Amino acid sequence: MSLKDPDKRHHVQSMLMRESLLDKDVMASTESSVVRMLPDVHVLKIGGRSMIDVGRAYLYPVVDVIGELLETEHIILGVGGGVRSRHVFSIGLDLGLPTGVLAQLSVADALGNAHILGTLLAPYGVVAIPPEIFGHLLPLFIHSAPGVIFNGVPPYSLWEHPPGIGRIPPHRTDAGCFILAECFGCKTVTLVKDVDGLYTEDPKENANASFIDAIGAKALKKRALKSLPFDEVLPDLLLNARLVKQFQVVNGKDPERIKAALHGEHAGTIVYAD
Repeated sequence: MSLKDPDKRHHVQSMLMRESLLDKDVMASTESSVVRMLPDVHVLKIGGRSMIDVGRAYLYPVVDVIGELLETEHIILGVGGGVRSRHVFSIGLDLGLPTGVLAQLSVADALGNAHILGTLLAPYGVVAIPPEIFGHLLPLFIHSAPGVIFNGVPPYSLWEHPPGIGRIPPHRTDAGCFILAECFGCKTVTLVKDVDGLYTEDPKENANASFIDAIGAKALKKRALKSLPFDEVLPDLLLNARLVKQFQVVNGKDPERIKAALHGEHAGTIVYAD
């Protein structure tokens, strides 16, 4: 609303008009309820290396289950870049490329996997939205089709945050799917991997590793596990989220677990905000 001061100048009246955006008290005052744009939509991340790269033995049963789910549910599918992204990272690291460039390069591999999975799911009505218009047209497409698919990579590109250790981009496809779900206020976030969930150690290297059924984000950070089946930044994102309060990791080698997770069942490891 515009107001006239005695000096005849026009001012815009708002809560932040004369405040510093660096003041913590001012920042705290901005907390409020947040609109859920897509509250009945599920976000499902399909692992690139763990699912797609393995081929039809793993992927076709997953496609069948997703096809069944699409009869009653709306799903946003994200995918990872898999072994090709790891190969590109290796080349980029050897050449001394910065983190932002590595993040930009990883988009192409994830996009390729999105086309692969999108093709297999095309008979079920899944639509692949070009990355440059994905966010803006997502509500339109999700109300017109049972499912949409995207590359999963958050578009930080050259502006990717420098990691605390090494140069690998910290916000990869798990993080991209989570951030998307938080922005649109989606119903569930499920990460489909080739392990049952979270373990105290990598179960592929130590068969005696203990399974973690559920854990809070703060407790997970304190444990500082050497190996995680998802992006290390996810617990931090979860603690700062306003709408998404948990995500679940399930084993895609047993596709029925995907169905169970989307139906609200405990089918793997649940990481929750605490």
